[in-house]
This record gives sequence, structure tokens and C-alpha cells, in this order.
Amino acid sequence: MAISVGSDIDDGDDFAETHEINVTPFIDVMLVLLIIFMVAAPLSTVDLPINLPSSTATPQKKPDKPTYVSIKPDLAVAIGENPVKRVDLVRSLDAMPDASKDRIIFLRADRAVPYGDLMDVLEILRAGGYTKIKLVALEGVPNADTPATAAPASAKP
Repeated sequence: MAISVGSDIDDGDDFAETHEINVTPFIDVMLVLLIIFMVAAPLSTVDLPINLPSSTATPQKKPDKPTYVSIKPDLAVAIGENPVKRVDLVRSLDAMPDASKDRIIFLRADRAVPYGDLMDVLEILRAGGYTKIKLVALEGVPNADTPATAAPASAKP
């Protein structure tokens, strides 16, 4: 509530109410919330630079705390953002706080990773008892030049 002291209209009340909205507290709250979201948003994503392939499959619901295993272009393996050796992959997954063989492992592999190396990591996870594995891809639209729909190249004489 605000009051007006120097009013020209004298209605007998020295401290009459003014009918204005004070927006300063609202702006302060909005700035604090903006800062909180700016700090929290980068913390909620995995930040390894991986060029994922795209897929037209229907996206599925992501769990609250997913476990990401990433294969970078240089074939290094990481859990979340922490690099691990391939031989220590299962041991590192078992040492995590929510260690369970039934949890879903999200496997992210760069587009440049050879298929054989992707299969090696899948085999390491399977041998370690992790059988619930989902492959991560970018959401995309079907391309007209995909191998299934592309016209076959003609042979040169």
C-alpha cells in the first residue's frame, strides 16, 4: 500500500491511498528465477561433443536420472561426462550409487564411430550383465537420399 503526501486535493485525510502497483518486487523475483534457471539448465544435460545420427522413430520417455555411456569420435568411452577405459566400464557402472543390472543404459555413439567398435561396447555391457540398453539418436525427418530409397547407381561401361 502506498500513500501520497503532497496532494492538491484536500479531502480531510492527510495520508490518502494511491492506486498504483509497485512492480519492483515482481522484477526482483523474476531476475532471481532467471538466474536459477540459467545455472540449472546446463547441469541437467550431458555435455560431450558427439555428432549423433538422426532417427525418425517415436521418442520415448526418458527416466529422471538416465545413465549415459558415450563413445566419442576418438573411440574413447565415457559414463556421463567421466571418461573410463573399456576394461573398467562394467566396474564403473557397478560402482555408481544406483547400481542395478536392471536399469536402462543409454548408449550414445558418434556418427564417425565404426560399427565394430559400437558392437564391442555393447558386448562388454552384455557380458557385464547390462542387457537393457537403448541407443540414442537425434530426432529427425526421413531423408529422401537414404540407402533404402535411393536409386541404384548405374555401372559405367
